[in-house]
Amino acid sequence: MRAMACPGYGPPDVLEPRDMPTPEPGADDVLVRVRATTVTSADCAFRSGRPFAARLYSGLVRPRFPVLGGSFAGDVAAVGANVRRFSVGDRVLGVSPNDFGAHAEFLCLPQDRPMARITGDTTYEEAASVVEATTALTFLRDVGPVRPGHKVLVNGATGSVGSYGVQLAKHYGAEVTAVCGPANADLARSLGADRVIDRTRVDPTLPGTAEHRLQDVFFDAAGKSSFGRARRALTPTGTYLTTAPDPSAVVHSLWTARGRGRTCRFAATGLRQSPDNLAHLDALAGSGAIRAVIDRVYPLEDLVDAHRRAESGRKAGTVVVTC
Repeated sequence: MRAMACPGYGPPDVLEPRDMPTPEPGADDVLVRVRATTVTSADCAFRSGRPFAARLYSGLVRPRFPVLGGSFAGDVAAVGANVRRFSVGDRVLGVSPNDFGAHAEFLCLPQDRPMARITGDTTYEEAASVVEATTALTFLRDVGPVRPGHKVLVNGATGSVGSYGVQLAKHYGAEVTAVCGPANADLARSLGADRVIDRTRVDPTLPGTAEHRLQDVFFDAAGKSSFGRARRALTPTGTYLTTAPDPSAVVHSLWTARGRGRTCRFAATGLRQSPDNLAHLDALAGSGAIRAVIDRVYPLEDLVDAHRRAESGRKAGTVVVTC
């Protein structure tokens, strides 16, 4: 099978094409013919080895997972003797959070991993993008949690996580403020944002500005703010949610965990996913409650360019790769 391997840490150019054996499914395994996958900030971190903390999982000296890629959509190509949840030919979407492997033509994983059928007419590219909504779903539904009437600010509102954060917050009945670059303001509004703030012109955490409002939830989907800054824009019982658990966020999360005031929270969302979450997102996409936001689509052989785009800081939505 065709695959793109990551033999060592470094810039996108370290990725290289390889012919690898097609995995053989065991009794409890499902073999998926991958049709689309994504390149996320996590993929870039595990490829580059930065921040260094990423290597605690992926390998201190070199990557211990030869093929990256955690999100996928495709067809079930084969199943093991004990598999009952899926059948050959099923269209599926899912996450491979433990040992990755989606940047290849085939992916083999146990049937109990986070995976669900694609039930509507969602394309593979759209389904792979919708998988990225798992992060926003975990933060806003489970960790936050967002309730009807809440005021929610999404920082990085048009990125691969933030674009779904805006849509899910609206779905849960919140009043949403989107913070993004000026080029993506119309996109943020089309996703349902009630207010859009130009991040290049205004800091919404600074009191005294016209854009400053107290929020029940400050969702830092871009991981570019901090609890120290965000608390200025939180209600007395507001919550700061961050996708980048740096040492400061860890300390503040522990410090505020038992208090009744402003809190800081983060979660290892990749390890908290379930088949039910994927089925829920598939249903939301099928009903039109959320829509896929795709920046660009690259063929697998152009994965180097896809990584460059994902790291450019200019994308809007998800970088998708077809296999």
